[in-house]
Amino acid sequence: MYAVIKTGGKQYRVAAGDVIQVEKLDAKLGSQLDLKEVLLVGGDTPLIGKPLVANALVTAVVTKQAKTRKQIVFKKKRRQSFRKFKTHKQMFTELFVLSITLPDGKVTKATTEPHISDVAQEREERLAERSRATRRAEGTLKAVRGAASTTDDEAKPKARAAAKGATKKKVAKKTAKKVAKKATKKVAKKK
Repeated sequence: MYAVIKTGGKQYRVAAGDVIQVEKLDAKLGSQLDLKEVLLVGGDTPLIGKPLVANALVTAVVTKQAKTRKQIVFKKKRRQSFRKFKTHKQMFTELFVLSITLPDGKVTKATTEPHISDVAQEREERLAERSRATRRAEGTLKAVRGAASTTDDEAKPKARAAAKGATKKKVAKKTAKKVAKKATKKVAKKK
C-alpha cells in the first residue's frame, strides 16, 4: 500500500518504511508527525481524494534536520561583463514513514525501525576529535623538537665557531683579491 501526501507545497509518494526528504518542518528530532494532507491511497482498492482523502493519515518520525549539499547559483549575461556567483544550501527534514492509516481503520506499518541522527551533534564530535588530534600532533612535535634541541645544544657552539672561522677566511680572501686587482690597475695606468 502507498499514499501520496502533500507537504511544503510538494507531493510525495510514500509507503510504510520509506525515508523521504521534505521541506523544513518545525518539529523536534525524533518527534512523531501525523500528515493529514493525503491526496491518494493506492493498493488493492485505490482511494482518490477530492482534493483530500477523508480520515486518511500518514504517520512519520523526524530522523534528521539538516542542510542539503551546496548548490551553485551562477548568473551571466553575455557581452555585458556581468557574472554573479553564489552558493545555496536548502534546509530539509528527513522523515521515516511509520504507518499509513486508511479511512476504514486499516493500518499498514513499517517493518524496520527509524535511524535518528543528530547532524549538529555529529559535527561537534568531529570537530572535537579533529582538535584532539591536532593537539596530540603538536605535543609529539614539541617532544621531538625538545629532544633534538637537547642533543644539538652540545654541537651548537662548535658549529658557530666553525661558521665564524669560515666567514673570516672568506672575507680575508675577498679583500686580498680586491687589493690585487687594484694593484694591477695601478700598474696598468702607469704604463
